[in-house]
Amino acid sequence: MQAIRIIGIDPGLRYTGWGVIEISGNYLRFIASGTLKSDKDKSLSFRLCQLHQGLLEVFHCYMPQEAAVEETFMNKDGIATLKLAQARGIALLVPAQFGISVSEYAPNTVKKAILGVGHADKKQIQMMIKVLMPRATCDRSDAADALAVSVCHAHHRKCSFFGKREVRGDR
Repeated sequence: MQAIRIIGIDPGLRYTGWGVIEISGNYLRFIASGTLKSDKDKSLSFRLCQLHQGLLEVFHCYMPQEAAVEETFMNKDGIATLKLAQARGIALLVPAQFGISVSEYAPNTVKKAILGVGHADKKQIQMMIKVLMPRATCDRSDAADALAVSVCHAHHRKCSFFGKREVRGDR
């Protein structure tokens, strides 16, 4: 069975996490993960450009075939929400530049796919990513969250290889 390479993206203006996995049959395999950081002392336009350039490099390096992005949740600070939405726009733009459609998942959907419940903290996500893919390395919680998005997509994709079978981690 041909492996499918999936990138998950956890967008943020300050830190954007990314995680690449491969699925083959009912196996998940960790490929790479990381966090892009924008310079908080620069203008919004420059920071968005930094995120765009960083994601372009990740896509050129790992050549994912499918992409998934975490949806933005609304918070009390409207300006912060708008800035996050602009960073999320970059996370949607880059896959489109590579001709890849993007699936979007709510944070609770991602948590439910990883942990079986819709509410969890970052430590629980990191722990379960390590259980699913023991070889996974994450420089920040943003990268672990991005890997969680990619695993969520693997569980929800239309032509899922998983069916009702058990999903196994690193081979």
